[in-house]
Amino acid sequence: MPWNDCSAILLRAAEVVSSKYRYKLVTATMFGQGKKVKIDATAEMRKIELSLRQLIDGSLYRVLEGFVLAVLPSNFTAIGDNLPGETCTGFHIFQLLGLPDSRRGWRPIQFIPGLPPEVVAPAISHPSFTALHFTGSTFVFQKLWKDIAAYLAKYRGYLRTRQEGKNFHVIHKSTEIRNTVFALHSGQLRGPRQKCYALSRLYVSSSVWSPGFKDLLLSEVAKIKVGSPSDFSNFMGLMIGRPAYDKIKCFVQKAKVAGGEVLIGDIGDNSKGYFIQPTIILTKDPESITMKEDIFGPIITVYVYDDADYENSLELIDNASPYGLTGSIFAADRKALLTATKNKLRNTAGNIYYHEKYPGAVMGQQPYGGAQESGTNNEAGSISIFYRFVSARGMNENFVGLEDFQYPSNLI
Repeated sequence: MPWNDCSAILLRAAEVVSSKYRYKLVTATMFGQGKKVKIDATAEMRKIELSLRQLIDGSLYRVLEGFVLAVLPSNFTAIGDNLPGETCTGFHIFQLLGLPDSRRGWRPIQFIPGLPPEVVAPAISHPSFTALHFTGSTFVFQKLWKDIAAYLAKYRGYLRTRQEGKNFHVIHKSTEIRNTVFALHSGQLRGPRQKCYALSRLYVSSSVWSPGFKDLLLSEVAKIKVGSPSDFSNFMGLMIGRPAYDKIKCFVQKAKVAGGEVLIGDIGDNSKGYFIQPTIILTKDPESITMKEDIFGPIITVYVYDDADYENSLELIDNASPYGLTGSIFAADRKALLTATKNKLRNTAGNIYYHEKYPGAVMGQQPYGGAQESGTNNEAGSISIFYRFVSARGMNENFVGLEDFQYPSNLI
């Protein structure tokens, strides 16, 4: 199928997902993953449209010489639709819009649900495997990379990979407290924090922390109602499954053993689902386990620094974690913002926000991606992500024929 026709299906899918099938997709996300209303389930598909519309220039883009394996996270409809353009619901939409199926002898996208080892192993060992499109944990990604390396000599070309972190808020002494606390709540404790861009480590200036910031933070967290997404009065839903629930509880226990103080939360209920109350941990060690490891749950660890140590704290942020996805800086002092983003945290995050909750990215205005162990920073939502999965060919045509083969200098 020609490129223009393939892209037309994707563009149309982005349109109908944002309109006709919007609520079906959101409902499937809520009840399939136990999440509250997820507008980003449809917004991610808009990334495809916005990126495709940028792919118009004078070069010829060829498909890769093989197939791309997209490994989807089980708990994220938005990314599931964005990576290959398919989840169960998304696949149905693509078929309705004209995606060729196997009965016609060829299908540009194959949807293969199943256990990861059973699907991934035969794919990455095949000579025509040419690219991996992955969003998930660093542990899984590194294992995939090692497994792929074992088959390197079999492949027809070199692999292209993409992966998506341990994200931070840094609160300067000049910040406006109420906006900062509410931004933390609206952007980080929904989901419930089962998303790669959610806050997990919080660095707060001592003069802001006590008493104003701490009291407001804990009082607002105490208001959060956790329960089934079918009850719209609930702010947070449940974990995606038992492994996630056990992992989160284990991390909280490790934090307490290491000297962390649980200020609120650490309450779980697995009798009718895997529910965990949002938990705030206060630590005196900026390199404690919950400040470094990605937990993927409603756990926020707070480190309080002296006002005079702002720049040193920025260095702690840069060195404490191997991830580099997102970060937010809250400060009324513009110099404090620039010190962080232009100098100390220049390479710490692929997306930086000022006074803004995650995700502060805006479709069509700010792309999204991360570096270091958060991925290869392809910035989904921009044209750069498509360059990762096409093979460019430069084209040139001569309009004036040669009349001699010698250089001008030869004629002197």
